[in-house]
Amino acid sequence: MKIYTKLLLLGLFAVSPLSYAASGLAFIHGTGNQTDALSDYWTRDFVDSVRQGATTPNNYVVINCNFDQYMWEDVAAGCLAEQLTRFIDDKAITDLTLITHSNGGNVVRWVLSNPTWDGRYPKIINAISSVIAIAPSSGGTPLADAVNQGNVFETSLGWLLGYGSNAVKQQQVSWMSYYNNTWLNGTAGRPTLGKPFEVIVGSDVDSAFWDSDSYCAGYQYQVALETTQNWLDDCSDGFLECQSQSAAGTVWFTDKQRTAGREPLSHQQSRRACFNLDTIIADHI
Repeated sequence: MKIYTKLLLLGLFAVSPLSYAASGLAFIHGTGNQTDALSDYWTRDFVDSVRQGATTPNNYVVINCNFDQYMWEDVAAGCLAEQLTRFIDDKAITDLTLITHSNGGNVVRWVLSNPTWDGRYPKIINAISSVIAIAPSSGGTPLADAVNQGNVFETSLGWLLGYGSNAVKQQQVSWMSYYNNTWLNGTAGRPTLGKPFEVIVGSDVDSAFWDSDSYCAGYQYQVALETTQNWLDDCSDGFLECQSQSAAGTVWFTDKQRTAGREPLSHQQSRRACFNLDTIIADHI
């Protein structure tokens, strides 16, 4: 009887989800050709703080891909698929949370919306439990239109957008409208993404030199985004209008609803440990 009981317990343990299931986090950057997104895009402070909310904090990956290209290209979505597949296989991940910023949300939506495009996509989609999309450019931005028209934005926004890359062309308002009506899911009137796509919306920019909050993530960026905000709706993070950020998925919250001191998150600040954003995400995951 004792031998039978021990064998039964061993059998139950062998098939228990705890014996093989693992959770993981992936940080997916926005527009840009990244080789060290941990340092250059997110910062280690942000990543290390967010991952403390995970069940297994050491199971994380920071993606480095060429998101200067169209979302479907091999150096963009293909690169993302390769790095996620390797992470899933190496860590036996079955519960994957993706944290995206800006154009990274479009690349992820491409994968979720087109499962037959690439043989690696189904495994990734099956492993994903949710997507936290910070300031996603789901509806594009008028600033991308301006850059491609070759006016002043091309130089003033070079640090944020790049100079006329394919990814910038992709984020023109009319182009994103086309993609949202054809190739991408998750927007009004389209099929769902099949996975929660929770959006954090940035609604304003503060750049008052006497306000210490304006210096989080770099005062010079706040000044630049305050300037470009003049060409956007009143509700914007200096790069994306609120309606663009909320075009796909479900809005989790708009910055001031949860941030410390009800501070807004500019497009630069929403990928940094500003106003408790990092701990808000950590607590959520």
